[in-house]
Amino acid sequence: MGASVPEVTPTQTRPRVSPWVGGRGQSDRPAHTGPSTRCSQTVDLQVTGLDPDTMKLDSPQCLLDQEEAGEAGDRQLLEPETWRTYAERRNALRKFLTTDLSPQLLKRHRARVELLGKCSYYIEILPQHLALGDQNPRVLPTTFRLIEPQKLQRMKKVGATQAKIQLLLLGQLLEQLDHGRSELDALLESPDPRPFLEGWGLMEQRLADLSAITDSFLATMVPGRLHIKHRLVSDIDATKVPNIQVMLSTKTPVTFDRRESVAHHDWVSLRWFVTLQPAVPEQFELRYKLLDPQTRQDCVQYSIIPVAAYAFDVRNLLPNRSYKFTIKRVEGYTLVYEPWLDSLTLQTRPRSLEGPAPRRLGKLGPALTTPS
Repeated sequence: MGASVPEVTPTQTRPRVSPWVGGRGQSDRPAHTGPSTRCSQTVDLQVTGLDPDTMKLDSPQCLLDQEEAGEAGDRQLLEPETWRTYAERRNALRKFLTTDLSPQLLKRHRARVELLGKCSYYIEILPQHLALGDQNPRVLPTTFRLIEPQKLQRMKKVGATQAKIQLLLLGQLLEQLDHGRSELDALLESPDPRPFLEGWGLMEQRLADLSAITDSFLATMVPGRLHIKHRLVSDIDATKVPNIQVMLSTKTPVTFDRRESVAHHDWVSLRWFVTLQPAVPEQFELRYKLLDPQTRQDCVQYSIIPVAAYAFDVRNLLPNRSYKFTIKRVEGYTLVYEPWLDSLTLQTRPRSLEGPAPRRLGKLGPALTTPS
């Protein structure tokens, strides 16, 4: 008979496991089948000291370990003194980005620029010894009477131009600050410290430029003195010519209260307020018109109403129609530029077929002008 064939046992045919799992091989372990095999593999994972949470690539601990490993690698490439210099400059840049040019600060700057774009701009004529806001209302009319009307209109045009330039300049400066932050943030996140150190001189100049831009931005945000080339007061007796200064001031916009302004079937109740300002007595101009007029009678649904309050009810409207309302301050002789007016569109309700119509609580106020 030929040579006998040895019997192959399960221990000789089980797959070979890498010796790196658990730190040793498994060739001398008895063979097991079924759930016991999975149990032995789980024990091997626990022996290595690996936590399933730390094995996730996007876990905070994993990201922290990767950052520390990257810094350790960079530190090995640099001399100790060079590494300390790199760390100090990197911290200085991070401090600048988190204090002088933080995202929260830029967000507030953007909100203030948007608010200034909605403000109304006025000229203020003051004696030289008074500051803006300290004027005596009994003195100003006398000063304005000394100014020639043509020169006053010319001065108002200059004020409007200066306000437009100021808003345009603020937008450009804010854009430069946004771009500068993005540029420095990219340098801060660069993994190679060598270009960071080699270009530190240019980076210092860039930080100084951004600081200067920030100072210009803050200074431009405050309306200042108007630049007038000619005399505003006529050539009268020198002893009667006052020493005056012309300033540019702002008033925050008038805005509809969209929660309190509601429409009924043939009238609307409107409420408004002045942004960032307590309610003080002011004169407002309320306008409304019917959208998409269809008949000659519809064209009469238009009016301009003076209001000395912060609320008004507009009556005698058509049911189930859309109306556009605008609100602003009454124009004074010192207004030079008003780039924005708040508008609100409301649709009256259809007339109810059941029950009595709502009782009218007032009458329509007198209109300043009537449609032609």
